[in-house]
Amino acid sequence: MQSVRLNKTRYWGRLPALMLCAAAMLTVAQTSFAQGDGLTAQRKSAAALLNLIHDAAQQQNYEGTFIYQRGATVQSSRITHVATRGDGEYESLESLDGAPRRMLRHDDDMHTFIPERHLLAVEHRQSKDSFPSLLSTSGDQVLSNYEPKMLSTDRVAGLDSQVLELDPKDKYHFAYKLWADAKTGLLLRAQTLNPDNGQVLEQLSFSQVKIGGPIDKVSIANGMRSMSGWTVVRPPVQSVDMESQGWKLAPNIHGFRMIRELRRPMASSQQGQPPIPVDQAVYSDGLAAISVFVEPVEKNSRKEGAGSSGATHVLVKRRGDFWITLLGEVPQATLQQFVSTIEYMTACDASRIDCRR
Repeated sequence: MQSVRLNKTRYWGRLPALMLCAAAMLTVAQTSFAQGDGLTAQRKSAAALLNLIHDAAQQQNYEGTFIYQRGATVQSSRITHVATRGDGEYESLESLDGAPRRMLRHDDDMHTFIPERHLLAVEHRQSKDSFPSLLSTSGDQVLSNYEPKMLSTDRVAGLDSQVLELDPKDKYHFAYKLWADAKTGLLLRAQTLNPDNGQVLEQLSFSQVKIGGPIDKVSIANGMRSMSGWTVVRPPVQSVDMESQGWKLAPNIHGFRMIRELRRPMASSQQGQPPIPVDQAVYSDGLAAISVFVEPVEKNSRKEGAGSSGATHVLVKRRGDFWITLLGEVPQATLQQFVSTIEYMTACDASRIDCRR
């Protein structure tokens, strides 16, 4: 009995401490739930902003000048975009530095004028991810690869903007920092960052922009019809199934998915020889893109190797009678990992026939 009293005494003596401990644990749990709610809200806000950026690039009227910076390279361009209710998108893009170039677009029909060669290239646009457009997928899919941080507001080209930082979840992606117009969501500035030190690898930014209001589409439409005096070329581009050609493309990097496969001709280095077919598979995580080019080996001095310029890296490898070139706005380690999974399956491999017989 005395032992029981002693145990009771010890229990009741410890009760205040236990209650304090429970209270502390409850406080921690409440804080954790609050933080979780905050992270969920931030993720939802970031996904909504990414979707708004995507929509604004296609649905808003805007015109202005933007600057592209990569290392010592600085290039400026003038853009005019018209979104009509019943007649789609019209766009004019003109280079202001270096050799003159002008691109006119109606939806996916694109005319590129090259004055010094009196050349007009007429083709069908394959992507919708050039500045100020950004995404090739939804905001939620992008955030499966990046952790979002909604930062404070800022000003770009005289406009108030919401700033969003996207930090990669692994070593195979760069980080991004985006400035979106606070009223419309139009992307005003985009930076590609080294996630290790925050160094800016590439930047696209409006220096002057007007959003909204009526913009005349007539000059763009008329320009696309004015082909007199130009040598018109229509580069043949066709869809291709690279797997049926014997290629096994199975990248093991999270987030990247194939968005298109194309075949286009490339001029031969041997004079008088027909063009060489080049197959291209494009993968994207919603922000960055990786292109895989496959072409037959020619009699030239090409070598295997790797290189980079700003955020863009390139890797060249030989697989038997083919050159494989990988190009993308990703770390070099990503391309190395990517190419390690590429295999060429001969007819024997594909049918599991022992060709040594």
